[in-house]
Amino acid sequence: MQYGTWLLSRIRRQLWWQAILSVVLGIATALIATVSDRFFPWSLPIEVSREAVDSLLNIIASSMLAVTTFSLGAVTSAFGAATSNVTPRATKLLMEDKVTHNVLSTFIGSFIFSIVGIIVLRTGSYGDEGRAVLFVITILVIALIVVQLLRWINHLISLGRVGTTIDRVEAATWEAIELRLSVPYLGANPWRDDTLPAGATPILSGQIGYLQFVDISALSRLCETHGLTAYLPVNAGSFCYENTVLMYAVGPIDNETRSRLLDQFVIAANRTFDQDPRFGLAVMAEVASRALSPATNDPGTALDVIGRQTRLLAQWGKGREDAEVEYPNLYVSPLSDADLFEDAFMLPARDGAHLIEIQLRLQKSLFALQQSGSPAFRAAARQQGEMAYQRAKIALTAPCDLQRLESEFAEDHK
Repeated sequence: MQYGTWLLSRIRRQLWWQAILSVVLGIATALIATVSDRFFPWSLPIEVSREAVDSLLNIIASSMLAVTTFSLGAVTSAFGAATSNVTPRATKLLMEDKVTHNVLSTFIGSFIFSIVGIIVLRTGSYGDEGRAVLFVITILVIALIVVQLLRWINHLISLGRVGTTIDRVEAATWEAIELRLSVPYLGANPWRDDTLPAGATPILSGQIGYLQFVDISALSRLCETHGLTAYLPVNAGSFCYENTVLMYAVGPIDNETRSRLLDQFVIAANRTFDQDPRFGLAVMAEVASRALSPATNDPGTALDVIGRQTRLLAQWGKGREDAEVEYPNLYVSPLSDADLFEDAFMLPARDGAHLIEIQLRLQKSLFALQQSGSPAFRAAARQQGEMAYQRAKIALTAPCDLQRLESEFAEDHK
């Protein structure tokens, strides 16, 4: 993925561009009727008074202002509910919700259309055909508003709810996993042994933050132009310090080239789901951890999350080693299976160490994951199972619970 494509995808998830587009369309639609004589030389079969159109536009203007204000309040409440009951990291997905963007943009655009229509109507700029065209457009706008209101009512029922928010996080994580599996090394060569050729020059971050994106294609072009071979020890989602090595360059390199290479790495304050499957797993684990807190006391949600994590990691375990190398000058470190398992299961294993139902589900899930995938994948699942077992042995107080867990653990490790 190129930087321009990545940036465009980020912009498309924002509300502001749709709102601006709706405002422009609303203004354009209201003004089109003023020149309707040029486009509609014939007479329309209806005669519409100025008062009829004016009353409809006033109704739309007043109602859309109220509905938009109410909707923004409902969205803000949903964000707060997701922050309190799920995790603050999940609110970003709610802020990028397409239905919310479409509905709010429609309301804003309709409001602007009605305001502009009222202003132009009262200046007398509409002729008989213009008022008729404006009346027809107004009816169509009302129909669009009704459809969007019905969608919005249905959507508000689930917006910000725990189950719906978890669904969104799982879907975003699944998409990130599928994207990474399609290009497991981002189109570069796999760099598995961490050995470097002699004379490799480290390129330091110079910033503190999370690595959000690497423009791998632009990086490859720069390396080809300057006769370099690059080794990338970090992946998207890594936390970087000023002295963190983002890449090692093998070949002649000057300060200008170094600066241009650094420009291909996007470092920011927060992680994103793009190019970062680990972030989704970590967010899911946070949901389980929040559910297991004494204030929430919702082990059912934690059990649900463990099942979803198992499904996600089972997909990751299928792996791919036959991907075509598009950028032969680049070498990328693979994502560690052990890191993904830690992101997914460490928090629920720690916070649910005293709950037998959580520990039994963890052992069953991790044992199931040990039955497929690469040797490293199976070893990571086995390690997490053993760590969860050791924590539970300390935290479980009832002898019967401990006996059940020991039996399950022994059965799984025959």
